[in-house]
Amino acid sequence: MKAALTFSLAGKVALITGAGGGIGLAAAQVLASSGARLMLSDVDAARGEAVLADFHALGLDARFAVCDVTQADSVRSLIEVTVAQFGRLDCAVNNAGIEHAHAKLADHDDDDFDRPIAVNLKGVYLGMKHELRQMLTQGGGVIVNVASVAGLGGAPLPGGYCASKHGVMGLTRTVAVEYAKRDIRVNAVCPSFVNTEMVQRMVARSPRLATTLTQASPMQRMGEPAEIGRAIAWLCADDSSFVNGQGLALDGGLTAW
Repeated sequence: MKAALTFSLAGKVALITGAGGGIGLAAAQVLASSGARLMLSDVDAARGEAVLADFHALGLDARFAVCDVTQADSVRSLIEVTVAQFGRLDCAVNNAGIEHAHAKLADHDDDDFDRPIAVNLKGVYLGMKHELRQMLTQGGGVIVNVASVAGLGGAPLPGGYCASKHGVMGLTRTVAVEYAKRDIRVNAVCPSFVNTEMVQRMVARSPRLATTLTQASPMQRMGEPAEIGRAIAWLCADDSSFVNGQGLALDGGLTAW
C-alpha cells in the first residue's frame, strides 16, 4: 500500500516576507489554501494591507506587519509580532528580493551591487537568524529561502543579483547542516524567469527580452508565480520531511541544457 500524501499545513503558522506581490503573494495563497495561518510581511505597507484585506475577505487567518529585511531591528520585531499573534512560528519563507539594472561588471554602479546584497542576502541572513532562535525554543520548524537559478550558476549582466543568490544558497546549505539535528529543515527554491512584476519591469526596459526569456527554457515559456508557490508549500509540509539543504530548480529544464 502506498503512503498517501497529506500536503496539509493545517494549524501551522507561516511567515512570508515580500508578500505584497509576485512569488511571495503566490506562496501565501497556496499556504493559506493548505490550512496555514499567515503572517504576511512587506516593506510596502499599502500593498501589504491590500493583500491582507483580500485574505480576510476570503475568511483566511492572516495578519500583516511592515518589515524592512535589511534592518535587524525590523526583522527581530517581525518575529516577535508573529509569535505574539500566533504563539509560534512553524514555517518561514524568506522571499523579499530585488533586481538591478543589467550591465557587465566593469560598468556596474556600486549601488547595483550593494543593494541586492543588502536585501537579497543580508535580508535572508537576518531572517534566518531570528527565525532560528524562535524555532529552537519551540523544538523545530521549516525555513524556505527564495534563491534563483542565478544562484546555481553564472548569470551574465546581473552580477550583484547573481552574487546575492549564490550567497543565499551558501547560507541555506550551511544552516541546513548546522541545525539538522534540532528538527529544523532549511531549503531554497531556485526559479528561473517567472511572470512577476520584477520580470515585467525588465521586459519594459528591453522589450526584446521577452522572447529571450521565453526561449531560454526547453518548455518555451516563463514560470507562473503559483507554480513556485506550490513548490514552497510542499517544502514547508511534512511530505518533504527528508528534504534538507537543497536548492530546488524550478526552471522548465533551463539548467538541464
